[in-house]
Amino acid sequence: MRPTPLHIMLADDDEDDRLFFEEAFEEVKIKYEISSFSDGEQLMAHLNNTENALPDIIFLDLNMPRKSGMECLKEIRANDRLKRISVAIYSTSSSEQDIEDTFVAGANVYIRKPNDFNMLKKVLSDVVHINWQYIVDGLNKDSFILSL
Repeated sequence: MRPTPLHIMLADDDEDDRLFFEEAFEEVKIKYEISSFSDGEQLMAHLNNTENALPDIIFLDLNMPRKSGMECLKEIRANDRLKRISVAIYSTSSSEQDIEDTFVAGANVYIRKPNDFNMLKKVLSDVVHINWQYIVDGLNKDSFILSL
């Protein structure tokens, strides 16, 4: 078990999805802290404030108002301070183009939002137990989509 809590950030404009995510994480057996943001502008303002601690993992919805998940991903990867943060795309989209675009832009993993609570718990548990060093150093499209 981790000696310090895993710091997780979630950016998703759907309040129900944010609550579903947080409730599922309560049942994943790790120490964690979650910071939630309702759009990409809020997330990036928080990340760009150097007084704020950086997260271990960002779960990023693609389709958000004001600033999309793709725009956030590109900003994160272009910023020397932020570019090593693990980013999990967390979206309802199953578009091959979205998957390809986020892979090329540097996301670490692509997760299709499950509708089932137990499936969500499983996918969150899988994500927090990934060896991120391996994922970051050797991006592999075959392991990019986290299958349920």
